[in-house]
Amino acid sequence: MRLAIGIATRGRAVILGEVLDELRRQTRAPDRVLVCHVTEEDIAGLPARFPQVQFMASPAGLPRQRNAILDAVGDCDAVLFLDDDFLPMPDYLAVTERVLMAHPDCVVTTGTVIADGAKGPGLSVAEGRALLAADVPPEDALAVTPHFNGYGCNMAFRLAPLRTHGIRVDESLPLYGWYEDIDVTRALGRHGSILRLAGARGVHLGAKSGRVSGLRLGYSQVANPVYLARKGTFPWSHAIPSAARHTAMNALRSLAPEPHVDRFGRFRGNLIALTDLLRGRAHPARILEL
Repeated sequence: MRLAIGIATRGRAVILGEVLDELRRQTRAPDRVLVCHVTEEDIAGLPARFPQVQFMASPAGLPRQRNAILDAVGDCDAVLFLDDDFLPMPDYLAVTERVLMAHPDCVVTTGTVIADGAKGPGLSVAEGRALLAADVPPEDALAVTPHFNGYGCNMAFRLAPLRTHGIRVDESLPLYGWYEDIDVTRALGRHGSILRLAGARGVHLGAKSGRVSGLRLGYSQVANPVYLARKGTFPWSHAIPSAARHTAMNALRSLAPEPHVDRFGRFRGNLIALTDLLRGRAHPARILEL
């Protein structure tokens, strides 16, 4: 197979450099590595350090940047999307390739995140590497289980069905693209299986730089699930609990917020989205006006 790795990045040049260093350790080297950035500052100093990487620019927004990568990998069989703060195990790509070859019906894979800094204050690169070094791999490196969706920080797409069915990352989900991973992988999953890989492992640092504002994120936490439910890629049985859970959590924790989270901003965004829903004007793109 010809395998590409695609990374959309914004405002994390130092961390991105560490991730690209980790990719040099892959036991199965990628056939192509593509980094899609917005400004030259996003990749400051990196083209000279990594001449084998293809750097390309696109308008801002995770969906737009990932679509730009998809447009550029026409010579590949699959693309592994990694976040610009995801550190993969050295055998991550090798395991992904073996699973795709062993399961020809599989259209999406997502790895095992052994630690996710996005759920807390974030992890340093040193902490991430220590976690990788201490990890105990499973006995069966090719063990798989069916999964609901691909997790955006580490998910691979088989490209033939994506091209055949004209599937794209939805650019109506702007900027950070809350739940864009669910949308595109559920759409692709209509044409095959989505598998979680026990042996494709890594650490998501959850870097806080480059994130959208709390207000915008809070709006997306409500508007995006509803939009995707109406679209048909996210069941209402998941969308309503998701929006309600995030709103309740932000309301409660805004009383004593974590230092790394703008809980009050997120709650305000939740309330604006709920008001827009009642007025019939809610849409993911509204965050561009906030």
